[in-house]
Amino acid sequence: MYKILRREQLNDTVARLDVEAPLIAQKAKAGQFIILRIDEQGERIPLTIADTDTDTGTVTIIFQIVGQTTMLLSQMKEGDALLDFVGPLGKATEFDDVKKVCVIGGGVGCAIAYPSAKALYNMGADVDVIAGFRSKDIVILEDEFKEVCNNLFITTDDGTYGEKGFVTDKLKDLIEAGNKYDLVIAIGPIPMMKFVSKVTEPYNIKTLVSLNPIMIDGTGMCGGCRVTVGGEIKFACVDGPDFDGHQVDYDELMKRNGTYRGFEAHDRENCRMYKAAAQLGGTK
Repeated sequence: MYKILRREQLNDTVARLDVEAPLIAQKAKAGQFIILRIDEQGERIPLTIADTDTDTGTVTIIFQIVGQTTMLLSQMKEGDALLDFVGPLGKATEFDDVKKVCVIGGGVGCAIAYPSAKALYNMGADVDVIAGFRSKDIVILEDEFKEVCNNLFITTDDGTYGEKGFVTDKLKDLIEAGNKYDLVIAIGPIPMMKFVSKVTEPYNIKTLVSLNPIMIDGTGMCGGCRVTVGGEIKFACVDGPDFDGHQVDYDELMKRNGTYRGFEAHDRENCRMYKAAAQLGGTK
């Protein structure tokens, strides 16, 4: 059993848990993930490792409440325990010897971008971070990012905080202003990663994206997480989750990720559990 030592609600639909898992905390690196199960009846879901603390033996996960399991997870309290918490899984992000990098996070994807920014900053790289959100009320990890970068730029679609516009607008401005990035890392909604890659491609800037396809076992056996990269089939759980952003078939990925969207919407509209949670303020 894996005890929850800290719980924090970051905004209406995003929560943070610090889970006691000392062996994972010792070995995990930026870009890797865990697969958890709440109880015997629970489904297995993958979540990226947002941070670790080897002193306390904790692993931080940050997640958006979008389905039944994440809703149940968001209702757990400090002192509760998870049945399964397996990792670290996937390949760690390979940074090579970069000197100047731009790390881009979109929405809850900022939780996945944060460990990369932290690792690069601790390596001595010059790190710019662009964090994009729809509006001010869902901004997360601002203080944390300030501690692990040289420059933090926050954008909001509606202009209620930071600069109005998309992360791609800010990235293009920074490149045109003369910033010569060795590497751009983009993590967030698939369309965001797609268009960040389109911005960097003409400048021949190496771009890494972290893909989030449907995943079941996390070992490459089920084939659910297959993606097409450079015309070849890859499995995100063992070949990734990081891939060359200029080689990913984003349209195929978006289509596959939307396979069960109708079922999820039906659950939210008809499941008594969802309705009860909404009345208690647990999900919206």
